[in-house]
Amino acid sequence: MTRFDAWLRPTPPPQTEPPLDAAGRRALWLEITIVLLVTFGLSGLSGILSLIEDALAPGGLADQTVALNASRSEHGWIDLGRQLLGIVRLCAWAALGLYLLWRSGLGPAKIGLGRPRARADLLPGVGLAALIGLPGLALYLVANAIGANLTVLPSTIEEHWWRLPALLLWALANSGAEEVLVVAYLISRLRRLGWSENSSLLASSLLRGSYHLYQGLGGGVGNIAMGLVLGRYWQRTNRLWPLIVAHWLIDAVAFVGYTALRGHVSWLP
Repeated sequence: MTRFDAWLRPTPPPQTEPPLDAAGRRALWLEITIVLLVTFGLSGLSGILSLIEDALAPGGLADQTVALNASRSEHGWIDLGRQLLGIVRLCAWAALGLYLLWRSGLGPAKIGLGRPRARADLLPGVGLAALIGLPGLALYLVANAIGANLTVLPSTIEEHWWRLPALLLWALANSGAEEVLVVAYLISRLRRLGWSENSSLLASSLLRGSYHLYQGLGGGVGNIAMGLVLGRYWQRTNRLWPLIVAHWLIDAVAFVGYTALRGHVSWLP
């Protein structure tokens, strides 16, 4: 098998547990359903409804705006508290996925969250961020220009002393929750159910795209592509840190960069 074929058709890790019986399969499907309904699955359904609602509104999608990070109160300290609660919620989602995997024998080290290493984790993460981030920006600009995407405002948080660290924490919480749940948890669970690597990767990527549909079709398609790249990298390397690093860098640059450049460059809304 060539290197290219190995990326297209990766070999799943060997199963060390006996096959699930009918009751075990039902229990695992129930677990997956509950986890997704309280995390990104429900967000995906909400994203679909948001896209339909935006498409039915007068004018094109590009004439509408959506803020990824917005102020949550006119009182600065209440706004900070609500921002932190949102960050904690995402961290709790990631902790739920890690706990359930650990209970099934897949501790952090077995899913690629052992001690991070610069060469194995940091450098690939930077490379993945560049591979995904630059084409992703181009896709957004094209989708917005043809009316297939809303105008995305990465941050509309009022200017407070805590705005920058809050945005960086949001980026970290987003990356941790998404990569743990949507990649490591979901693909591992679907493997246990006997799904192929390609089928589980597709399911993971479609889920990632669904909860970004509130941004428009461009946001959904771009995140499906991101999911295919990141998910396959994890399947091939079993290293999750590079995915978290890449995702954090993409979000941090978008959130902080937009805040710094807004009003200073003509092509930013």
